[in-house]
Amino acid sequence: MQGLATLFKRLLGGRRDARALVPLYNAIVGAARLPHWYLEGGVPDTIDGRFDMVSTILSLVLLRMEAQGEPAREPSARLTELFVTDMDGQLRQRGIGDLVVGKHVGRMMSQLGGRLTAYREGLAEGGDLAGAIDRNVHRGADVPEAAKRHVEARLRGLAVALDARDLDILLAGDIA
Repeated sequence: MQGLATLFKRLLGGRRDARALVPLYNAIVGAARLPHWYLEGGVPDTIDGRFDMVSTILSLVLLRMEAQGEPAREPSARLTELFVTDMDGQLRQRGIGDLVVGKHVGRMMSQLGGRLTAYREGLAEGGDLAGAIDRNVHRGADVPEAAKRHVEARLRGLAVALDARDLDILLAGDIA
């Protein structure tokens, strides 16, 4: 774990300590664990389903930080470092060994990048957020329309709430 975290710190330019972003990351994980996603929203309450929700909400937060420009660049990188560290730890707890954990984390980072693009486009005027949710949260499963609408409405609401947050409030962990 130490080696992977050090690698990402080097790749991200020797950023300062990410511990200041722990309240924000905890808020993201807390929001992703809310029961309504799994009960009313039809998200599978599985390891993959929980990953999908964490990475989806993280994507919305990162998009908000992206919109805030240069002042949010370093905190955004540090928040991503926390995600990598968390996912690395989660994989190790599941018994994934050193030889393959990097590949799994790399795949997760690729999925996060895909979600960033999908949600950026989906939230844009005329975008297909429902399609992005179907691909990235429900993964094409046969989910009732009410569940799909629930997830879309809640994610749109979260995006609006995030847009109302200035950087200091966001960094303190106030995401909704």
